Amino acid sequence: MPFPLIRPLRLATSSLVLLLCALVAHAQNAPPPAATPATRPAGSDPADGTTPLPGAAAASAPTGADAALLSRDARRIYELSRDKLVQIRTLLRNANTQASIGSGFFVSADGLIVTNFHVASQLALEPERYRGVYVTMEGQEGEVELLAFDVQRDLAVLRAKGRTAAAPVLGFRPADEALAQGERIYSLGNPLDIGFAVTEGTYNGLVKRSFYPRIFFGGTLNPGMSGGPAVDDAGRVLGVNVAKRLDGEQVSFLIPAEFAQALVQRAANAQPITQAAHAEMTRQLMEHQQLLTDRFLKAPFREQRHGNYRVPVPDDALARCWGSGRDPAFPGLNLERTQCRADSDVVAGEFNTGAVRLSYEAYNAPTLGAARFARMFSQSFANEQLQRRGNRHQTAAECTERFVDPGSLPLRAVVCLSAYRKLPGLYNMTVLAASINQPTQGVLGRLDVQGIAFDNGVKLASHYLNAFRWEAAP
Repeated sequence: MPFPLIRPLRLATSSLVLLLCALVAHAQNAPPPAATPATRPAGSDPADGTTPLPGAAAASAPTGADAALLSRDARRIYELSRDKLVQIRTLLRNANTQASIGSGFFVSADGLIVTNFHVASQLALEPERYRGVYVTMEGQEGEVELLAFDVQRDLAVLRAKGRTAAAPVLGFRPADEALAQGERIYSLGNPLDIGFAVTEGTYNGLVKRSFYPRIFFGGTLNPGMSGGPAVDDAGRVLGVNVAKRLDGEQVSFLIPAEFAQALVQRAANAQPITQAAHAEMTRQLMEHQQLLTDRFLKAPFREQRHGNYRVPVPDDALARCWGSGRDPAFPGLNLERTQCRADSDVVAGEFNTGAVRLSYEAYNAPTLGAARFARMFSQSFANEQLQRRGNRHQTAAECTERFVDPGSLPLRAVVCLSAYRKLPGLYNMTVLAASINQPTQGVLGRLDVQGIAFDNGVKLASHYLNAFRWEAAP
């Protein structure tokens, strides 16, 4: 599953098992949806009520000497870093009330601050409504201006306005000093707006199948820590806090420092962003969808078997796939389901885009008869949910239907597109496919791609439909 970020609490739109770690207090937003059985907030009791095995905690707990060493190291890191950390607040201009909270850190004497794009997205997309401030640990407050952002990596660089004294700076760990598996990491930020904190964890390599590199941090991140630094034992920045999994314990994610360094270099001589930056965000999302398209077209689909049907699933390096067998709710029907998803989401302000999902339902009902099966199979196809009504971000979906025969398997295919209102040239695309070759067997397929250009959408739809096959029994 993808990892949507530790979003501000205003980002109650994510249905995934990751949470962006900014804290937002938009009163008009609905509360976050209840966790599903497979997803629960970090720190809550297991859904099944189980408890750890006897002795498990003792086996993993450090000795007294180790605990003292860890505590001393954490205190040292905290003291080394505390004056370089800031809280980033987004305020409504008219009411001057707080809209969101995240973290950040100084990276240059002239006041450049690194944070996440999702922390600063309102400054980028609605500067007429929002302004930003930074607050130091001592309570000193000042205005910030947005200089640059990287949507793909979820990074932004701000400048503290009006500073007269040189800012204290956190340095970056040199790129040629590779991190070692199990190396200790310290993450800093302002969790839940209750005060600055340091949490300890370990480096566990890069996340597998992540579209952009992410560090697997074996430690705890909480809302409000987005954009804060993660440092090594010497207090050098090696990553930026961004996300955590909600269905596990101490499974968190960092953006590698090299991307923050590159953005800082780009921002050093940049002019402040004072107008809505949808054009720049569109340009970056265009780059993202091109990379996504190229990667999917270059990696041939794998075939997944359902009886005589062969359906396309992504290469294992691109996406995770999960399946389920016979559903007891449908007696007399052998129903198999598969869902695949690429970890390619990116933050586009109040919503995510860039995701790729595939799903299948394979039916085999020899006892139903052709008429009953056709009625049930057609109803399943008609039940697929689409963007039937527009909203302030997207238009309603427009669909076209054709019967296609890519080779050994004739299909009923529907392609739907929904345009982004403020991101011209980008669409959400859905491709529905249903086999029509057997009286009591069938397969339904669905491909969803968010934030795709029209031409690349056509390529991906064709690539997908041409990969269906029927393999007759010998």
